Amino acid sequence: MNNAPNIRDAVQARLAKRHRAEQRFQFYGLAAISAAVLFLAVLLGSLIIQSLPAFTAHRMTLDVEINAEIADPRGDRSEASLRRGAYNTLIQDALRDQFPMADTVAELRELFGLYSAVNAADLLNQVVQNPDLLGQTTRFSFPISDDADLYLKGLATEETRLPGAAPITLSGALDEEIEVSAVAGEPVFSDFMALVRDRLEAGAAQARARAVSATDQAQAEIDADARDSLLAEAERADALADRLQSQARSVEPVALGPQTASLMLRANGGVLRISEIRPDARTALGEWLVAPDAQAETLSDWSLWVIETPAIARRISDRQIVWTRALKERGLVTNGLNTTLFTHADSREPELAGVAGALAGSILTMIITMLLAVPIGVGAAIYLEEFAPKNRLTDFIEVNINNLAAVPSIVFGLLGLAVFINLFGMPRSAPLVGGMVLALMTLPTVIISARAALKAVPPSIREAALGVGASRTQAVFHHVLPLAMPGILTGSIIGLAQALGETAPLLMIGMVAFIADPPTLGLAGFTEPATVMPVQIYIWSSSAERAFEARTAAAILALLTLLVSFNAVAIYLRRRFERRW
Repeated sequence: MNNAPNIRDAVQARLAKRHRAEQRFQFYGLAAISAAVLFLAVLLGSLIIQSLPAFTAHRMTLDVEINAEIADPRGDRSEASLRRGAYNTLIQDALRDQFPMADTVAELRELFGLYSAVNAADLLNQVVQNPDLLGQTTRFSFPISDDADLYLKGLATEETRLPGAAPITLSGALDEEIEVSAVAGEPVFSDFMALVRDRLEAGAAQARARAVSATDQAQAEIDADARDSLLAEAERADALADRLQSQARSVEPVALGPQTASLMLRANGGVLRISEIRPDARTALGEWLVAPDAQAETLSDWSLWVIETPAIARRISDRQIVWTRALKERGLVTNGLNTTLFTHADSREPELAGVAGALAGSILTMIITMLLAVPIGVGAAIYLEEFAPKNRLTDFIEVNINNLAAVPSIVFGLLGLAVFINLFGMPRSAPLVGGMVLALMTLPTVIISARAALKAVPPSIREAALGVGASRTQAVFHHVLPLAMPGILTGSIIGLAQALGETAPLLMIGMVAFIADPPTLGLAGFTEPATVMPVQIYIWSSSAERAFEARTAAAILALLTLLVSFNAVAIYLRRRFERRW
């Protein structure tokens, strides 16, 4: 009797310990789920933020005069003659009308770099469809260059605006070098001069730090050649630091070039680029990039425009920045939804690149994959699970099916390259071959999931069907298969979704090629060159242009949307046909 309280206390202690263990387990489970949700949110959030610039685009709209002599060389208005026209020249003429001061070859090259010459094809198609445009002026809208688009989105440069501190005077003709002087002798460019000197001092400090680091590494280096190389690097860094410090403390005029920030003076609707500033910060020299509305000697209403990112560190020049901003202020450049991303195929120019071609290729490829993998895989699963005898041969087949499910996908690509392309001579980079390769890769997944669904059907269903006189085939196809269909469909769709996201096997059969035109959504399209969404993402991610970064993230979101849609269909089918026992 005296032991009863001790036993009860021991039982309660063990029970409390078990409850604490269960609470810890629940906490760990919730923590794991929370971490997974957090990581998923970070991934999706970063993709969405990175892809936002790709969903909008700036377009330029110009009044283009369709000169009949340029657009219709033969003068007969035939389609053959219209297609020989120089439509890019028409666009260039319309753009030159906006900036008549651009007359040298270098300036015109920069001006025409604000758009891609490929846009002339759209103007050609408009004239071919409506020859009555010859001799008339039409409004033509087209995407601006990716560099100008990134600039207007604030992703290419850092810039600030400073109000004019005091009245200034301008002397010189429009097409000559302009001298800018402060009327009251005030240092109107002092803030910019301080910025330039601070950056020169910072560059000198960085160069000095590199010199010290190289010297320390040289002292610890054993190899004589490596030590001499490090010492030479330290000498070069010291020389650069001395030169930058000399420029920062110099009393000579400061020349603004590609390695310094750029300074623009805005007045009377014009833009003057400053090329040199005197040490007293009261006088400067420059040139007009955009002509003013009215030329005046004394100005009290003016402002400074500082482009802090040096020209050497950006892909868009000072002139292009000024011209792009001028077109924006004139209402000739507007921002809107980037429909090109969804209606165009791939392009070397980021502003003209889209996912339509890859999307069409993915659809055609998945049709072939579905037509081959699902019937063959389900048929093989039904035979192995319901009809095949249990012997060494079937055991060998089952083991190899399980092993194939773990084989790297690139192996199937090598198989497709060796058999379908090299042996049978099938077309390279075609959805037909890509679908066959992905079908081979998906077959093990479909077979295994279908067998698991058939095995999950209670044996009593088979026995009841056989007991009322049904044949083995009738029992399987009339009773077992309908009950296993939710699991079969779920496994098949998940296998197809996995195939949709594969890249390696398709790279081996040439679907990494550049495809400018989307394949035909028909029987002919199955043998036409095409690419798919994962390969398109791979191509864009390896491109040098910065604008492809946002388009890569947008394409990833499109692919994730397709994968989520596949899995949503699988969940719907399972709930639609699921039976509870």
